[in-house]
Amino acid sequence: MENIIIKRFKESGELKTRFLKENMPKLLEAIKIVSNAFEMGNRLFLFGNGGSAADAQHIAAEFVNRYVMERPPLPAIALTTDTSILTSISNDFSFQDVFAKQLKALGREDDVAFGISTSGNSPNMIKALEVAKDMKMKTIALTGNDGGAMAKIADISLIVPSSSTPRIQEVHILVGHILCEMVEHSLFLKAIH
Repeated sequence: MENIIIKRFKESGELKTRFLKENMPKLLEAIKIVSNAFEMGNRLFLFGNGGSAADAQHIAAEFVNRYVMERPPLPAIALTTDTSILTSISNDFSFQDVFAKQLKALGREDDVAFGISTSGNSPNMIKALEVAKDMKMKTIALTGNDGGAMAKIADISLIVPSSSTPRIQEVHILVGHILCEMVEHSLFLKAIH
């Protein structure tokens, strides 16, 4: 058992290091896009399925409440939380539309659509990013494997180079935390010091 635990920690650490090496410029650009959107009064919409839905909610909460510093709330919305909206769209139309319809209703030009998917190939995620692009929103995909179809659509694709869903998710939440921390620094640290 100990050997498996040690192996998993090692895999996670090595994957995080590899992700950073392969994605640093794109991560910095994603931070800039989200910071600029908030600075201009625009919103961040986060969405995903399963564990990625939980990550979307987690990251939205960090922006709305706070991450590490006391500061004004930021307009981040997880499109994964309203069960009446999710079930009515799924029932009346299709599960493929659950995020796209919400973006059509709530989004506007220069908002940011941030899709999280370990595979990058979920039909509802792809459709949401396509709708966001049509609406002239900025689009960011946080994916795994080879990035899937989402990586080809998004303005910025942050791809965790692994096929292990648990390891991908571990990198995803770290990326979400880094995004929150660096956006806080970008928007509020200069005001504090």
